[in-house]
Amino acid sequence: MAATTGPASSRVSVFPSPQELGPALAQLVLERAAATGGGRFSLGLSGGSLVEILARDLPPAIAASAAVSPAGWLLAFCDERLVPPEHPDSTAGAYKAQLLPRLPGPGPRVLTAPPGLPPAAAAAEYAAQLRQVFPGEDVPVFDLLVLGVGPDGHTGSLFPGHPLLQEKEKIVAAITDSPKPPPERITLTLPVLNAARMVVFVATGESKAAVLKRILEGNEENPLPAARVQPRSGQLCWFLDESAAKELTIPVEKHSVL
Repeated sequence: MAATTGPASSRVSVFPSPQELGPALAQLVLERAAATGGGRFSLGLSGGSLVEILARDLPPAIAASAAVSPAGWLLAFCDERLVPPEHPDSTAGAYKAQLLPRLPGPGPRVLTAPPGLPPAAAAAEYAAQLRQVFPGEDVPVFDLLVLGVGPDGHTGSLFPGHPLLQEKEKIVAAITDSPKPPPERITLTLPVLNAARMVVFVATGESKAAVLKRILEGNEENPLPAARVQPRSGQLCWFLDESAAKELTIPVEKHSVL
């Protein structure tokens, strides 16, 4: 397969459809977990369509692996909509309903934003939780972050043109004016995203094609939020389906049906 580089030496893998992408993503998660040598594996997840992909493909991959158990995992969320946990927009609620019950026990430790707090207080509380589980680190260093990207180029709850793109001190920030509902959210900031040992973006569908061309080939003066994720010392990967990748002209690593 061809070597694949985009800006910041990102590796771009293209699959025929989400049905082939999902098992490959699950294997990547297991490989990164195994790389800890049995120590803690810190994993940050985004919501949206990623919930369905991971809920479908991660549990069978773990079940087929004798080397990996989620008992030693620390699971956090890259952003959260400040709604009740049972609300369909809740990222933690979606994972607790769809993924966590399917994992073999004992399950991972899960960090969630406490419900019912106003945005600034929720962000401060989530930051405090992260600092407790990443002691001695000014910025938490996750083993793996799995991010999505919107048709507008947003990732997490970092939106184009928003002041939070300039945040350099906070590790978790509140947003009260999200252009995508619900308006009140908390999100990991760019310093955290760029400290990770590995970041993988997952994008599927034709609606992502134009923005992916901008992110991966545009080299824009005012980069979109997802284009600002450039891990300082970690690896950057993109897992796309053919519909999302159809406008790209850079070399990509194409995967056939598994």
